[in-house]
Amino acid sequence: MSKVVLITGGSSGIGKSIGEFLHQKGFAVYGTSRNPDKVVHSIFPLVALDVRDAKSIHLAIAKIIQETGRLDIVINNAGVGITGPLEEIPMEEIKNNFETNFFGPIEVMKAVLPQMRSQQSGLIINITSIAGYMGLPYRSVYSASKGALELITEALRMEVKPFGIQITNVAPGDFATNIAAGRFHAPVTIGSAYEKVYGDVLRTMDQHVDSGSNPNEMAEAVYQIIQETNPRIHYKVGAFMQKFSIILKRILPDKVYEKMLMNHYNL
Repeated sequence: MSKVVLITGGSSGIGKSIGEFLHQKGFAVYGTSRNPDKVVHSIFPLVALDVRDAKSIHLAIAKIIQETGRLDIVINNAGVGITGPLEEIPMEEIKNNFETNFFGPIEVMKAVLPQMRSQQSGLIINITSIAGYMGLPYRSVYSASKGALELITEALRMEVKPFGIQITNVAPGDFATNIAAGRFHAPVTIGSAYEKVYGDVLRTMDQHVDSGSNPNEMAEAVYQIIQETNPRIHYKVGAFMQKFSIILKRILPDKVYEKMLMNHYNL
């Protein structure tokens, strides 16, 4: 029997690439979208799910289990970007980012764990970000929400291991997706103390996404993790320097690393 896979945020970007790759490998893939009726040409079924809405999460998961009788792999991919000087990001946008990037994945995991526990098997893959390993200027909220998901995965992984359930993190770097178009970014405000620097950084971030890696690399990495009998706690996928920056953070003095980041962003 084909393994059943649920991918949140499966209608575009990395989630879509992972779903198509696994579908072609013979998995029974279900993706999610807040508005699946508006998505055309998906090669795998999409169910309605908003990670900010606990009811929609439980309804979607119940529907999949009713149709298939099981749930083998859950990929928490749905997420949203956010940029801006912390001082100028509206508090409601900060809360919305955490609802999507952190609390939503927690609700999904809480909803699927009873089924996986009854099966005595299951794999949860949380898509985080290399940005979650460091506080990046003008990406503070995004770094914080993804870093929080990394840490909670470490803890939950130990709690559910006795039930035969595996949990891991996969942190991508910059990939050529539509995330920049869908993220919230605080406007570059004329006369703001951050106007010039933030404007320059925002343009640089957009260029990094536009010239990012092919999202199929993430799909292949996820497929390889699924094949492992004992997945690692953390995986990083992306350009060499992006992954190497995590190593540098471990070995360099804090202020030296901070200076390196400030030079990178021309601060």
